[in-house]
Amino acid sequence: MSDHGFHVHGPHDHALEHQAHAEPEGMAGQLAVITAVLATVGALFSYMGGATQANAGLFKNDAAIKKTEAANQWNHYQAKSSKQSLSELAMVLAPEAKHDFYAKEAERYKAEKAEIQKEAQKLEEESKAFDEKSEAQMHEHHRWAQATTVLQVSIALAAIALLTRRRWLAWGTLALGGVGTALGAVAWFHL
Repeated sequence: MSDHGFHVHGPHDHALEHQAHAEPEGMAGQLAVITAVLATVGALFSYMGGATQANAGLFKNDAAIKKTEAANQWNHYQAKSSKQSLSELAMVLAPEAKHDFYAKEAERYKAEKAEIQKEAQKLEEESKAFDEKSEAQMHEHHRWAQATTVLQVSIALAAIALLTRRRWLAWGTLALGGVGTALGAVAWFHL
């Protein structure tokens, strides 16, 4: 470069500049595009895998909460059952004048137990439903994870194909990319 802001290119500089602006050619260019597409699809699959795993955890947490609430209801049911039994025993042991009182108490506890039992069973059903949702989300998560893994292997195979210049490895990249995409479709359709 001269002092006046003038620059004269030599043949080597011109070749380097031309190469920097040239489009990638042949197998290298194709593998670069394929790798970019596979990486993008893999990132989306990875996101979906993480989302379904998080959902599975949330559903499992909801199932545990409902199971605890059901256990609380069953404990309440047991307490009412004990009170009913005590009222029935008191009916037998108490003087005749108190029999009606204890009979009514036993019936009241019996009726309360029936309501508590319904609530406990409802909570257990809700817990079971959340467990089933969690299992479905985990199944879907595994499909997303499988798809992501196959795409990652495909990308690694593309790098090996580029380094070794083996065309059959490039075809292997495409085949694995297709398998990974198919697994992603299976996850998408909840299969």
